[in-house]
Amino acid sequence: MLSSRGLFLFDDANSMSSSMKISRRAFAAWLAACAVLPAAEAAPRKRGRTRPSSRPMKQLIKPPRLRRGDTVGLIAPGGYTTEKSIAKARANIESLGLKVREGTFLREVNGNYAGTVQQRLYDLHAMFADPEVTMLWPIRGGSGCISLLAHLDYELIRKNPKILLGYSDITALHLAIHKKTGLVSFHGPVASSTLSDYAREHMLAVLSDPQPEYTIPMALENSRRALVEPHFGMRTVHRGCATGPLMGGNLSLVSALAGTPYAADFRDCILFLEEVNEAPYRIDRWMTQLDLSVGFDRAAAVMVGICDHCGPEHEDSSLTLDETLDIHLQPLSVPAVTGYSIGHIRNQFTIPMGIRATLDTERQTVTLLETAVS
Repeated sequence: MLSSRGLFLFDDANSMSSSMKISRRAFAAWLAACAVLPAAEAAPRKRGRTRPSSRPMKQLIKPPRLRRGDTVGLIAPGGYTTEKSIAKARANIESLGLKVREGTFLREVNGNYAGTVQQRLYDLHAMFADPEVTMLWPIRGGSGCISLLAHLDYELIRKNPKILLGYSDITALHLAIHKKTGLVSFHGPVASSTLSDYAREHMLAVLSDPQPEYTIPMALENSRRALVEPHFGMRTVHRGCATGPLMGGNLSLVSALAGTPYAADFRDCILFLEEVNEAPYRIDRWMTQLDLSVGFDRAAAVMVGICDHCGPEHEDSSLTLDETLDIHLQPLSVPAVTGYSIGHIRNQFTIPMGIRATLDTERQTVTLLETAVS
């Protein structure tokens, strides 16, 4: 008869001898193979890449650079906004020497969302189609962007490449648009962010002043803040330098898209993750989902940002944030760091999705190895 492993088994020696002729040497080799199989199947997955990557190379589309006097499309593809936030966003845009074009449905409210899916899609598509608009700048994240992904006109976006800048819930748009079009978009401040000098400097350097190589140091102000708020401090779990495309975003969104057509393929990438206002057990759940779906050991490096307000909540017993992250980072053989200057913080740098970069844990820098805009 045939076993579950595809080997022939026999009820007794007589049936074996009557079924087939086999030499003692061959029979001994067969027994040895049977003894090895269970041990091989029980062996744990080896951490670290041990085979060439099968990640396909994506042809990047780089949007035109941002120039003084350009028009920015102000939209709300996720959560609803307020007049106060709109005024702040307009002031941010105009302070950069840019013009504002408000989305038709910018002020709509539909529950927690900025209008219906159709209204939010209309504004996003209209800004990509408008020849006078150079950049789309969502006013906030919130929630709801994931509902747009199946309805986006990716061909329209591909034919009209423009800067898309934002973080948090905007991660869903970044990942889907990059996956379907190859467009470089930008994980960075939203239009209503309070822009620090650090955030403004590195945002404009990436969007407006393209350089063949650009090194971004981590924010000194975050390091100073770590003296009283330790989670703002940088921590190296595994030292080293790693090079690869930048890929990632908000942890809950990167995790939510796992297993969908819009999932992040972070094999051989510098995977960056950030989160806010989430308990360690949720962080653990989402990290586990990503490890099961792709595998952190297949990334070139893992860079976790400043996860503000992500300590234990009201649980009787809980791991700390660092203990939770270490469950997933300690077993790796690739560079891994936490507390870098990305996330729901004032001093964040702008990350171009898909651009090749080098993470250097000793220098605590990220160096872009190519321009992100044309």
